[in-house]
Amino acid sequence: MWTKREIIFFTIFVTGITVLYHFFDLKWLQVPLAATAMIGTAVAFMVGFQNNAAYDRIWEARKIWGGIVNTSRSLIITVRDSFYMHRNEAKKDESAELKIITNRHIAWLTALRYAMRTKKSWEGSYEKMHKADVFSYNIPEFNGPLEDELRPYLSPEEFEYVMSNDNKPNAIISLQSRHLRKLTDEKKLWDFSLLNIQQMLQELTALQGKSERIKNFPYPKQYGSIGYHFVHIFMWILPISIIPAFANVGMKMSENYPLMSEYFVWFNIPFTVIIIWVFNTMLRIGLAGENPFEGSPNDVPISNIARGITRDILQIIDEDPKNIPAPFENVNDIQM
Repeated sequence: MWTKREIIFFTIFVTGITVLYHFFDLKWLQVPLAATAMIGTAVAFMVGFQNNAAYDRIWEARKIWGGIVNTSRSLIITVRDSFYMHRNEAKKDESAELKIITNRHIAWLTALRYAMRTKKSWEGSYEKMHKADVFSYNIPEFNGPLEDELRPYLSPEEFEYVMSNDNKPNAIISLQSRHLRKLTDEKKLWDFSLLNIQQMLQELTALQGKSERIKNFPYPKQYGSIGYHFVHIFMWILPISIIPAFANVGMKMSENYPLMSEYFVWFNIPFTVIIIWVFNTMLRIGLAGENPFEGSPNDVPISNIARGITRDILQIIDEDPKNIPAPFENVNDIQM
């Protein structure tokens, strides 16, 4: 389904070249197969390099968000167990503080996933694809504005402060650090625990920066565009190299298999289409993996990951199950 239009076009194209060669006797319409094979080898190396680079970007993005999962859980567990819980009269106040910190971290996750879904000029557009019935899928960040998602997790003052900043995840981390420092000064948190918590905030900031680096720095276009043009040059010249080869084989079969030899040249069509399809699909796979946050079916599922973290940390603080958001709906089993 992903490449059916290309397959139809390739079949028509190769059939047309075969018709010109066979019925119109355009025997000059050919290129030596050895020259095409050399080009194909160079194209294979180029496309392989592009696919490896694209996969590295996807895998690095997945490792970054895996780190966010682990550090988020550790952060909330550490904060929960770092209060002076032996003071019974303060437990209610400490529970409220823990919920504020947890909600603020959920706000950070929300702001970060929205930032990663922001459209960049070099990213491909999958909006038409995900609206089509066969490729429909759910991108939560495209269903509503960031303001509506952040407001339930921040106080009015914090919300205004965050929305006034260009880098909203960074502003939320700053608020989190300031709040934890305040709790420590008030002797509600252990001093030693603050050091551990600050290290976790630093780790989250570093992971955010790594994620932003992938988002804001595109795959170098000199590699992407050269690979694209090389593949298309190869696809255009491949039929006029393979058709004469099949015709020559048919001529050699004329004595023993006269009927088959007359029509053997037409057998080049499925073989040529398969070869072209393989190279084109390899190119498409590389292009689809260049930007792992843009909102395609092949992306790292940061929305599902963030929602999974949200559910985990709310359960850690014993939040009422009624207040824990449900997982995002995965339309057509596509995680986003």
